[in-house]
Amino acid sequence: MGLEIREHAPGEALKDFMNVRKVVYADDPAYVPPLDMEIRDRLTPGKNPFWEHAEGTLFTAYRDGKPVGRISAQIDHEHLRVHDDGAGFFGFFDTLEDQEVADALLERARAWIAGKGMKLMRGPYSLSIYEEAGVLVDGFDTPPALLMGHHRPYQHRLLEKWGLEKAKDLFAWKYLVEEPPKRAARAWEQMQALPEVRFRSVEPKNMRRELDAILEIFNDAWSHNWGHVPATPAEVDKMAEDMKLIIDPRIAFFAEIKEEPVGMVICMPNLPEITHDLDGSLVPFGWAKLLWRLKVKKPTSARLVMLGIKEKLRGVKRYGPLSTAMYAELAYRGIRHGFEWAELSWTLEDNRPINLGIKAMRGKVYKTYRVYEKAL
Repeated sequence: MGLEIREHAPGEALKDFMNVRKVVYADDPAYVPPLDMEIRDRLTPGKNPFWEHAEGTLFTAYRDGKPVGRISAQIDHEHLRVHDDGAGFFGFFDTLEDQEVADALLERARAWIAGKGMKLMRGPYSLSIYEEAGVLVDGFDTPPALLMGHHRPYQHRLLEKWGLEKAKDLFAWKYLVEEPPKRAARAWEQMQALPEVRFRSVEPKNMRRELDAILEIFNDAWSHNWGHVPATPAEVDKMAEDMKLIIDPRIAFFAEIKEEPVGMVICMPNLPEITHDLDGSLVPFGWAKLLWRLKVKKPTSARLVMLGIKEKLRGVKRYGPLSTAMYAELAYRGIRHGFEWAELSWTLEDNRPINLGIKAMRGKVYKTYRVYEKAL
């Protein structure tokens, strides 16, 4: 039968598309599959509000009737509204080490994106820049952290041989939980001495309200970042629903000044640590295992997803040490609650202030993800 590429709409014929990962990563000891339920929902209109402002298609590759590769192609109209750059995206790129398969999938995605009038093809984004972004180009020997991708060493080479070129590298940092450096400890002490400043844990029971504050800070602090797209109200509702289940107030908190949230640290339990043996499934006993490991046994690793302060505070001398103090507060909380390490991810390769701050906390880059693009 040879090579065949089948196109299907998001939400339809997902079984083979999702099962490609079982073929590609069958003998990879570092791979931890994401939960099938989460991926299925992400790919299904009506369950993922991304599709309210996006359109897309899915392609599954078969060789001799067996699924051997996959790719998505999508247009995010919110991204186009914000950036007006004519960019369309591809994602969920997974194949065997077979250039013919990769070329066929990428060509179908290119043709679909170009057919929508786009001028640029960028990715992988599965499905947006704040979901799984980039393809791993180093750090293949360690498991992925929460909501981060994992790839085989050959996958980025397949992209490059087809003609994609680097657009941006994204760094994942490993931080071993320990007493903060003296400079960070001093910054923490300075902020503790200010009566109007406090660190307040996120309240899961009020997650919708808390998420409004988180995203206000996020959209303010990240507004000038490469590729940033603000969340829509429907996406905020979905995030609140999802985060309520797993957010840990021990390691997620606000920095407040006179009770106004002006900074936030959102660190989440690292689910792959406790789902590695579930093979992506929560049935029949996966739910019970997940909840016990999350709420009783508790993970010893975490992922720092967001850390930022409002732009209006930058350059204000009185609060100059605040962001450093937030790193120290997180370190103290991690020590107090028995965490051993955290991934801080991701940061843009050219975001010098953030990268220097993480280095100052003794963080080290241990994985690099690369976003590629190609003019159409």
